[in-house]
Amino acid sequence: MYKCVAIPLDGSIVAEGILPFILEIAGPLDIEVVLVRVMVPVPPSVIEASRHVEVEDPEKRRAEAEAYLTPIAAELRTKGIRVRTMVRRGEPAGEILAAAREAKADLIAMTTHGRSGFGRLLFGSVAEAVLRQSEVPVFLMRQTEAQVAARAAWEAVR
Repeated sequence: MYKCVAIPLDGSIVAEGILPFILEIAGPLDIEVVLVRVMVPVPPSVIEASRHVEVEDPEKRRAEAEAYLTPIAAELRTKGIRVRTMVRRGEPAGEILAAAREAKADLIAMTTHGRSGFGRLLFGSVAEAVLRQSEVPVFLMRQTEAQVAARAAWEAVR
């Protein structure tokens, strides 16, 4: 039986599509949820024909990531689910796996955009990398923006 599940969220409605499923199982099975947000480092950028260099503010981005996770965690807590949040910085797949190890998660649950062919080659697949490298089971749920929108519309009319 699973005791702790790590759920990576990238800020998209597609990634958040895993949450209704988690609500169904985490409460009744008393599974702790660890919400993980990975901040990918942004390289410095130079504005053409100027001396202005934009440099990432890691603390500001961390605060934004925490501000994103806080209401999601609060909502899960109102449903009786034990929740922790983690914000990490680095390459997404590696940081998701490191967060799962640190949290002692025995399951990683996440969505996949379900890209194939050229789109997958072009954008890569964090979900696939996590699946291939994880030492614990990975539950993948394919979600598209259209599926998320359809579910939201259905719940609005119910």
